[in-house]
Amino acid sequence: MQTTYRHRFITGIFCLLACSQALRAQNKVTFHPDAPTQTINRNIYGHFAEHLGNCIYGGFYVGDTSRIPHVNGVRKDIIAALKTLKIPNLRWPGGCFADTYHWKDGIGPKDKRPTIVNTWWGGVTENNSFGTHDFLNMCEELGAEPYLAGNVGSGTVQELADWVQYVNFPGKSPMSDLRQQNGRQQPWKVRYWGVGNEAWGCGGNMRPEYYADVYRKYATFMSGNTFKIASGANSNDYNWTEVLMKNIPLHMLDGLALHHYSIIDWGKKGDAVNFTEEQYFQTMRSTCMMDTLVRKHSAIMDKYDPKKKVALVVDEWGGWYNVQEGTNPGFLFQQNTMRDAMIAGVTLNIFNNHSDRVRMANLAQTINVLQAVILTKGEQLVLTPTYHVMEMYNVHQDATLVPVEVQSNSYTYKGEQLPAVTASASKDKSGATHISLVNIDPAKAQEITVQTGTAYRTISGRILASAKLQDYNSFTQPDKIKPTAFKDAVLKNNTLSVKLPPFSVVVLELK
Repeated sequence: MQTTYRHRFITGIFCLLACSQALRAQNKVTFHPDAPTQTINRNIYGHFAEHLGNCIYGGFYVGDTSRIPHVNGVRKDIIAALKTLKIPNLRWPGGCFADTYHWKDGIGPKDKRPTIVNTWWGGVTENNSFGTHDFLNMCEELGAEPYLAGNVGSGTVQELADWVQYVNFPGKSPMSDLRQQNGRQQPWKVRYWGVGNEAWGCGGNMRPEYYADVYRKYATFMSGNTFKIASGANSNDYNWTEVLMKNIPLHMLDGLALHHYSIIDWGKKGDAVNFTEEQYFQTMRSTCMMDTLVRKHSAIMDKYDPKKKVALVVDEWGGWYNVQEGTNPGFLFQQNTMRDAMIAGVTLNIFNNHSDRVRMANLAQTINVLQAVILTKGEQLVLTPTYHVMEMYNVHQDATLVPVEVQSNSYTYKGEQLPAVTASASKDKSGATHISLVNIDPAKAQEITVQTGTAYRTISGRILASAKLQDYNSFTQPDKIKPTAFKDAVLKNNTLSVKLPPFSVVVLELK
């Protein structure tokens, strides 16, 4: 009996040690640099500017007579901030607004442009002072590719075909003559075009079979070198993707959109700042769902497009909460906290890791709307936590993906679990490797072992973190949250040891 007890005791000790070691080793990231890979398209880091609330007017555009320093009415400080962000593309004019927008209302002398009512967003008067020339010239100033969303819901085939000719045709034609009369001699050569927006909803409440035929009709008359993007699925509507991929010939289709917001519940979105851990967990669960959505929509696309010609374009993503109290409910203004930094970091890691199919995406939206990267108030400007994450991550743009395998501890709340750690990595043209790491657990630090497979000599990095999940940058404390140097990483041989604080984002550079 004594021997048996001793054997059980020793076995128990070994089991405890093994379990302890297993727990410590659970957070493990392994590089697979020899696996087939692809370029992380810089357009994954795109943005979205809709005629909604104070995104355009009072955001980007303050007008030609403003005392705020500007270039043709566009704020200079915003241009500088977005250049630092390396914004690759910008989607305009919507959104739901796109399918009520008639582009000819926004050209020519500003004092002769007609006014309309923005029926989707706040019922305010739109004076069309910011139109095609203003937007495309701004994109040139930013060094960003314009992504124009065409009006399919209330427009016509002729109207969209004319817009393409107006902005792209270099020779003599009615539309190019009109462009030159309005002061622009050379075309802008706009490549990216959305053929409608949310055709399943505000773009016309269409059935997928009907929209597939509508798309084919519109695409037929969009001449020139255009990258045509179909209005894609709402979140997990896999049937929409199936029908479009089945019924639209591949030679007519360059991109298929997908919209998914990190949202608690459409009926009870919760407050942007004063949220509970339960609400945080629900938001992050919706965020992590993006990986499933990309995988499942991609699998459907692979059936019809095994060579991956058609890009999955996630041209609306981000957090969506109740509007800030006292603001117009149609303006969708919300504050931006460390929760939003978590959304951005996790989502961008997902996009990077699926960059074989996801080759374009647009955060909703750039300024003063939803998960904005910039907030403005008069002459003041605030860079949000989301801005800082996207700036830290821009090292991945056009870099070569380094496939990673992630083994993560769980962030557990009331019996439900999410991966605490997500990661993505890439190698740039100079030979430097970057790895972005996110810990979404609001209470526990995560110790991570990274097996790089390469003997790097130096390591540096930055971290975005704060004292509370609910922290944000305000107009009185604009720099409360900003990246700082990260020192909790140790490089030894082919192994990197990292300790991530709770709810933090880290980007490391290895050379």
